[in-house]
Order: sequence, then C-alpha cells, then structure tokens
Amino acid sequence: MRRVNFSGLAAVFRAAGGVAAVSPAASTSATASHQFAQVALYSSTTSNNNSYSNAKSRWFFGNYSDTALNSGFAVAGAVVFSVAASSLTQEVYAKEPLPPDVRPDDVVLYQYEACPFCNKVKAFLDYYDIPYKIVEVNPLSKKEIKWSAYKKVPILMVDGEQMVDSSAIIDKLFQKTHPNVPVKPSPEADDEEKKWREWVDNHLVHMLSPNIYRNTSEALESFEYITSHALYEAAETWVDALNGRDFLGGAKPNLADLAVFGVLRPIRYLKSGKDMVEHTRIGDWYSRMETAVGIPSRIQA
Repeated sequence: MRRVNFSGLAAVFRAAGGVAAVSPAASTSATASHQFAQVALYSSTTSNNNSYSNAKSRWFFGNYSDTALNSGFAVAGAVVFSVAASSLTQEVYAKEPLPPDVRPDDVVLYQYEACPFCNKVKAFLDYYDIPYKIVEVNPLSKKEIKWSAYKKVPILMVDGEQMVDSSAIIDKLFQKTHPNVPVKPSPEADDEEKKWREWVDNHLVHMLSPNIYRNTSEALESFEYITSHALYEAAETWVDALNGRDFLGGAKPNLADLAVFGVLRPIRYLKSGKDMVEHTRIGDWYSRMETAVGIPSRIQA
C-alpha cells in the first residue's frame, strides 16, 4: 500500500510568503540583486511491496532581494524543519497500483449494481487501481451473459479469460497480478484472512439485502429493527476481529478487509449505512478503507 507523506504544505507556503514579507523595503530596493527563491511546495514518497520509492517536488519561483532571502530562509528553514519532523507521523493510506507488466489490459465486470459479491470484486479492482469496464446485467433476462455457460454474477473477463465466483475471482486475480508475492507471510495470517473472508460470504452478505432495499412502511418496522441490529452486531464483530489494528492485514488492507469494505460500500451513505456508523465502532476502520481504496478505477465501456 502506498503511503503519502505530506510535508506541511500550508506551513511551507506561509514560509515562502514570509520571504517576501520580511523586508518590503529591501525587496523593492533599486540596488538589490534579484535571485530566484525556490520553495518546495510538497514532497511525496511512495512505497509498495517491491520496496521501490520515488520523490516528486514542485517549485515556486519569485524575485527577492538578498536581505529578504536571508531573513526569509531563516524563517522558512525553521518552519520547514518543524513541519518535516511532525510530518513523519502524518501518513495517509492510498491505493496500491500494480506495475505495468502485471496489470491487465482489458477487464470487464458483468454485475448487478447492488450485488455484494460484485462489490467485493470492485473493491479489489479499485484498491489495486486496475481499470475496468462494467456491463450491468438484467436480472430477469440475463441477456448480457447469454454467451456464458455460467449464469450468475459476478463474471470477470480478464484479457479474454473468464473468471467466476467472487472469492475465486479475487484469488486468481491476486495471484495473476502478484506473481512474486507470497499469498500470506505465515499460516496464521492465512488462516485468519481465510476465516474472515468466509465470514463475509456466509454471514455478512446476508445482512445486506434487507438493508439496501429498506422499506419504510409500518408493516416492515419490526423486520427493519431486527435486520438493522443484526447488521450492527456484524459490524461490532468485525471491529473486535481487528483487535486494535488499523486493518485486519495490519498496516495495510488484506483481502478480508477488501471483502468487508466491498460488501458494505453500497449501503454506507444510505440510511442503514449511516445508522450502522452512528451506532457501532466501525466508522474509523471504514474511513481508513475509504481512503485506501480511493476513487473507483472504472472506465467507460
């Protein structure tokens, strides 16, 4: 997972402004020699499982006098040093893009929009920044998948290869896109991830349908109460499994984190999802996942 270190954009910018503000007279002096002042706007460092990194800098240029520069840099230096020290702990979770040599060229997802299993696959694709097209399948006629012997969704076509069943799709695509990465660092980690991925498929998804399609009629009030509280219980169970970690995977999401996030994402900003966040402890984890997965990598078909 990429982590972006922000080195105090606002403070550095203020320090840059301080260069010009220290001595207005000096900056307008006819005898002053003008130089370019370069102020680092920001720097970002990325890292992934292959331990590569790069740094990017952008620069502002302005004409300042020697006096203004000397005074200004003293102020800017102090501010930048302070900001740099504090920024070491200001890490933001981000996507984990794949190297071009293993990223698929043509990915098409056949789905139902509200299907939790389809949303599991989309969470995986979004986190690894794999561009994909979507074909919405008519649940009655299923004409969009008449060409396939498999009549359920999701179906994922990856460079002409058909993949079916959400968990099998994710396993196969992970191995395909991470050929040199062990599936898990230890049998214990593998067992934990497997346990909670199965919990998603066998338990959590069954909490979703009545919550996605909530009916406000009085006839369903008691039903809503039962299903909502079952969802709350599932959310609390998941937070307990985290056991204080940012993610089940530790410092970054694993496939179980992505599965839970994918299943919950369709309801997060519906009433049921808002209620879930308000009445359980899952909100912090969900926010971290939302940041890590980022915007969808879907492209137009």
